[in-house]
Amino acid sequence: MSDEAPVISCRNVWKLFGPNPKQYLANMPAGRSFQEIHADGYIAGVKDVSVEVGRGEMLVIMGLSGSGKSTLVRCFSRLHDITGGTIEVDGENIMDMDENALIEMRRSKMGMVFQSFGLLPHRTVLDNVAFPLEMRGQDKHDRRERALEVVKLVGLEGREEYFPRELSGGQQQRVGIARSLAIEPDIWFLDEPFSALDPLIRREMQDEFLRLQEMLGKTIVFITHDFDEALRLADRIAIMKDGAVEQCDTPDQIVLNPQTPYVRKFTEEIEKSRVVHARVLANPVNGAAPEGDPVRAGHTILQLARQLVNDPREELPVANKKGELIGVMNRQEALDVLLGKD
Repeated sequence: MSDEAPVISCRNVWKLFGPNPKQYLANMPAGRSFQEIHADGYIAGVKDVSVEVGRGEMLVIMGLSGSGKSTLVRCFSRLHDITGGTIEVDGENIMDMDENALIEMRRSKMGMVFQSFGLLPHRTVLDNVAFPLEMRGQDKHDRRERALEVVKLVGLEGREEYFPRELSGGQQQRVGIARSLAIEPDIWFLDEPFSALDPLIRREMQDEFLRLQEMLGKTIVFITHDFDEALRLADRIAIMKDGAVEQCDTPDQIVLNPQTPYVRKFTEEIEKSRVVHARVLANPVNGAAPEGDPVRAGHTILQLARQLVNDPREELPVANKKGELIGVMNRQEALDVLLGKD
């Protein structure tokens, strides 16, 4: 994350479900486990979570069913009122907002896409996409123009007058994405948007999503239970279990340095070389840089496999896109990632 103030700041947030959650939290002994809280008659949907989302960042929240990932994101938009802690959006405590301010924030700043497409069956693609603008009271001509723009953006040009039943699952999901983009949100929440799609279409939608993010640079919170999807999409990943965040870090660091046994289970079967990038293994230059061609900082160790096997140098210079030297990478360390340690 950059030094810029975070778009979303979540500090020591709790969301308890039960008969009197605020009173229970106020009197709860420190260090109480998820199971102990459950034995007391409460469910810790979110358990003392602190996490930030930077501007333009894609934070992927992942975990198994019941881990608390969807509950946490609903707290970010105050679809759930939290039991304790604070959540700020652009520096403003959302728990202090009245109903009108909250509605305005959701309408003007936030777009949401869910697993179920939620399309209106009696409306065309164009009318579905324009629907949130209609609810906002926007002029008919203006909302049609904006809807046409985002339909083209998601690759559905020519299908504006189709009804949802005439579209494939992947196309329906594109309509859902277009609808959420129509309001030009600063923050985009996506709750397992591709999980209902078959593997091939899911991969295509991930490609499309990465293309859109490259173009638009939105601040995104993306929920998934699929670790491969998280690794492919995320700038950072927050892995949740029993309402708590076990680790929040870049994909490279989660694969290289899992912090808990639970996170380690997720990483055991992952081919590290296709996740870890040269920049992560780059160390500061000590003295003169090695001679010869550098490796690209943004390339994965798998992409560099042939060079690593054939290059006799002990250390390889690592350069960014501009060709500027950012450090040196130990060849043996990179080979250990590629081939595994003896």
